[in-house]
Amino acid sequence: MSIFKLKDIKQAAVYITPNFPSLTTKRYKITFIKLFWYLFSYSLAVVLILLTVLTLTPLKNALFIFNGDMLNTQKAQIQELEKRVTFLTTQLESMVSTNQRLKYAIMLGKSDTLDSTSAIYDSLRYFHNRKLKIGGDIYEAFINLLRRFFPDTVNDSNIFFLNPATGVITQFFDPAKGHFGIDYGLKSGTPVYASLGGLVIFSDYLINDGYVVMIQHDSNFITVYKHCSVLLKKAREYVNQGDLIALSGNSGINTTGPHLHFEIWSNGKPIDPLSVLTK
Repeated sequence: MSIFKLKDIKQAAVYITPNFPSLTTKRYKITFIKLFWYLFSYSLAVVLILLTVLTLTPLKNALFIFNGDMLNTQKAQIQELEKRVTFLTTQLESMVSTNQRLKYAIMLGKSDTLDSTSAIYDSLRYFHNRKLKIGGDIYEAFINLLRRFFPDTVNDSNIFFLNPATGVITQFFDPAKGHFGIDYGLKSGTPVYASLGGLVIFSDYLINDGYVVMIQHDSNFITVYKHCSVLLKKAREYVNQGDLIALSGNSGINTTGPHLHFEIWSNGKPIDPLSVLTK
C-alpha cells in the first residue's frame, strides 16, 4: 500500500486541456500549490469586497434587516403595542360596563313600577323598612311616616329639594343649548350633598361627565351630580336628604373648570332645578 508523501503532493500537478476549435491543442500545467493559492486569493478578494460593500454602502440594511439591534427595537415596539391594546381593551370593557349601568339607571328612572322579584326591589324594601338614624331630618321622618300609612296624602307638591352645594350659580338651566341643569362654581373638594333622599342607581366615571352620581327618588324624580372628584356613595346605597355623597371637582371632558353640574329629572324629562329647590 503506497503512502502519499508531502514532497509528492508538492510536485503533483493538474493538467488542463482547453477544447478550442483550432488545429493545435495546448495543455496547461498547474501545481497543487499554485491552485491552492489561486483559490485562497480569490476567496480573500471576495470577502474583502463584500466587507467593503457592507461597511461603506446602505446595502447592509437590505442584507441584514433582522440584526440584533433591530430585533430588539421591534420587540420593544411590539411589547408597547401589546400594552396599548391591553389598556384600550380594559377601557372599552369599562365603558361597556358603565354604559350598561347608565342605561339601566335611565330605564329605572323612566319606569313607574319595579319587579317585586328583582334584587333592587329587595334593596328598596330593606331601606324603606329600616329605622331612621338618631339626628335625622324631622321633616323627612314625618314624610316617610305619611308615605307608609297614608300614601295618597303625599304627592309631588310635598317633595322639596335642597341645594346640593353652597356656591354661586355660574350657568343656568338652558335645554335649548343642551344644558339640562345648573352649575355651581366651587373649589375642587367642596362637599356635595344629596338634594333629596333616595337610592343611588349610578356612581361611576363617564368620559364626558367625569365622576357622576345619580339618585332615584320617590314620585319618579332623579337627581344627577356631575364632574365630581371623589364619589363617597356606591350604587344600590340608600342616602338620606343632606347626606354627603361626593366632593366637587373638574373631572371629565365637558368641563372648563372646577364646578358641580346638578340636574333634576322628572318622568324622564329634565326640569329647572331652581323651580323646585328650597330657598
